[in-house]
Amino acid sequence: MSSSLLTLHTPQLTDLDELVALDRSCLGGLWSKDGYRRELMSPNSHFWVLSLDSPRIIIGCGCFWEILEEAHITLLMISPEYQGQGLGQLLLHGLLGDAVSRNLERATLEVRVSNQPALCLYQKFGFKVIGQRKGYYKATGEDALVLWRGNLHYPQFQQELSIWKQQVDDRLTESNWQLSI
Repeated sequence: MSSSLLTLHTPQLTDLDELVALDRSCLGGLWSKDGYRRELMSPNSHFWVLSLDSPRIIIGCGCFWEILEEAHITLLMISPEYQGQGLGQLLLHGLLGDAVSRNLERATLEVRVSNQPALCLYQKFGFKVIGQRKGYYKATGEDALVLWRGNLHYPQFQQELSIWKQQVDDRLTESNWQLSI
């Protein structure tokens, strides 16, 4: 069986409709088309999207805001039919690598207390729970956990990124994915 090709790249304004559709299927419509447009045009927002190569379809998206020396991860989503195949790890690795290249020192994010797969992913990458926001998700009233990962600017973190890259590559191979460069 041949591998399916994936591309990890920055999105364009022409991708807005696909991003909104992905957001609806993954996050219930967190951001509007205008919200994505603003974010894509903001110099402080850094996006990565994961696309199938042929046909070109966006199946994942991650974003962080660069705030002083912090990468605040605002989005990390994989289309439901592609979850559980290591693609979230690939996107998170890409976001953290981008944060390192921008000399950022730490990463933070909020995640639903009930989102166990996401919590496991973030903990695998060294994130720790540092707080909780009561009723953070307005639609459901669910709390969010605040996660934090420091020391991105230290050589030890770069070594960890290299180890994670190999683990991500191995997981993608197991799931029959190939990242096109």
